[in-house]
Amino acid sequence: MNIAIIDMGTNTFHLLLVKAENETFEIFHKEKIAVKIGANGINQGVINDAAIERCISALKSFKKQIDTANIHEIHAIATSAFRNAKNQQFLIQRIKEEVGIEPRVLSGMEEAAYIHYGVCKALNIGTDVCLIMDIGGGSIEFIITKGIQPLWMKSFEIGGQRMMEKFHENDPITSTEISAIENYLEINLHPLFKACELFGPKTLIGSSGTFDTLSEIHQKKMNQYGQEHATELPITQNSMIQIFHELISKNKLERLLIPGMIELRVDMIVIAAILIQFILKKTGLETTRISSYALKEGVLLQTLDPLKCQQHLSRKY
Repeated sequence: MNIAIIDMGTNTFHLLLVKAENETFEIFHKEKIAVKIGANGINQGVINDAAIERCISALKSFKKQIDTANIHEIHAIATSAFRNAKNQQFLIQRIKEEVGIEPRVLSGMEEAAYIHYGVCKALNIGTDVCLIMDIGGGSIEFIITKGIQPLWMKSFEIGGQRMMEKFHENDPITSTEISAIENYLEINLHPLFKACELFGPKTLIGSSGTFDTLSEIHQKKMNQYGQEHATELPITQNSMIQIFHELISKNKLERLLIPGMIELRVDMIVIAAILIQFILKKTGLETTRISSYALKEGVLLQTLDPLKCQQHLSRKY
């Protein structure tokens, strides 16, 4: 069976085309487009006209790939920008009429649960208590897990695009802007810090685009490369902290010259670096790992084993 997964994120749309058999799968096409549907509207609760046109254009491009690939099922999911948009239904109707795809808008908790499911399939967590972190443009998901058993999870609508538009006016970012971001995080992430005090995670597990790019920069710096198709990406916490200092001190053109940096991430990665640094400082997490699986892989795995995933998603936290 061939399956298409479309992840309609606030900044990036992803397409996976997958050949699946029982619980195993092979990705035969992978693509991403910087649609930025949250730009200049996410903090007002709208997806603006220009972003709507970019959305439709990207999905039409994906649909061409799908139509030539003998796909049996399409699963399209939408996240923070969609779930908070006043014009959500208008856009979904346009997508249905013009592209022939009907997206499913996830709640924040569904998004967190799918991320947890994907990460647990990617990494051997053992019996450690870990904090999983997924930084999106619209929201950030945090999951505290003991092995594969989730202990606590929450989605916060304070993603990178939202904070960038609120705080990041200067480039390089100023110390005043960094302080404002940290004060904002101190207030808005209070439930996370209380949960970390209660459960005591020691390892940070990052998933999604920002962490992928941090690993790529780390690998280029060290001239040490992970295996192709690996589900865990190389990083060390010390290396990551060094990369943060570099990212925060440079302007956009200078950041683009960092080996491993991609244009898709070059703007939001400054906010992400400040966020991760603040989390490490507040929680005392000792080690960092990176999962190459995140939301879209969690959704894919759900299609392969819906009963097991449904049991996972129906847990109460």
